[in-house]
Amino acid sequence: MSRLAGRTAIVTGASRGIGRGIAERLGRDGALVAVHYGSSADAAAATVEAVERAGGRAFAFRAALDLPDAAGAFYAALDEGLAGAGAGPEFDILVNNAGASGSGRIHQLTPEVFDRLFAVNVKAPLFLVQQGLGRLRDGGRIVNISSLTSRHAYPESVTYAMTKGALDTMTLALAKELGPRGITVNTVAPGFVATDMNARHRTTPEAAAVLAAHSVFGRIGAPADIADVVSFLVSDDARWLTGQYLETGGGAGL
Repeated sequence: MSRLAGRTAIVTGASRGIGRGIAERLGRDGALVAVHYGSSADAAAATVEAVERAGGRAFAFRAALDLPDAAGAFYAALDEGLAGAGAGPEFDILVNNAGASGSGRIHQLTPEVFDRLFAVNVKAPLFLVQQGLGRLRDGGRIVNISSLTSRHAYPESVTYAMTKGALDTMTLALAKELGPRGITVNTVAPGFVATDMNARHRTTPEAAAVLAAHSVFGRIGAPADIADVVSFLVSDDARWLTGQYLETGGGAGL
């Protein structure tokens, strides 16, 4: 497939899980994929290798998203990677996928965890967009990876759910703000997906079955299930779709 040929896509938190799935799919679609990671260089390299093995182009770059000037450091590292790939600073697609979790219930919350989750899940995506608008081409795409926890009660991780609610609100505002440039902004909200983030909830077959039962299909989601939806949203086929919240939970809660 080459429907994204000639385009550059940035996927944050792409070293594993949903982010890796998205990077691999966009690479197969023909985009040059900038694989962002925060700590695991080996995992990011594995993502790049998977993209290239499928005939795509990708490179990895590191930037911590919980620092005061995260956006500035992010774009400095990105520029270095783009130059190495023979590409200019402009890009067409930004997928805000990176996220921190683990706040627990209200009585378990600490100010330090609260600050970190909002820094990574809310502040970083907002300022990545702000500082990237000058290089995001007209007709570009922004996809924010949220969670069903923003629309369904999830007291097990109250702060995480709050950050995803903020991300949903950001989608609405940016969709209206950037519409005149032909830039679409949409939210994708996965349910339970088989990733490292929720591995602790799948330690036994019985526990995994409980998660699978949330979906009408009776299974836990796979990164590819989310990646395929993102692939549609960043394509020309989704040109008339913006400001939307797409539940990708396999019918969870029906």
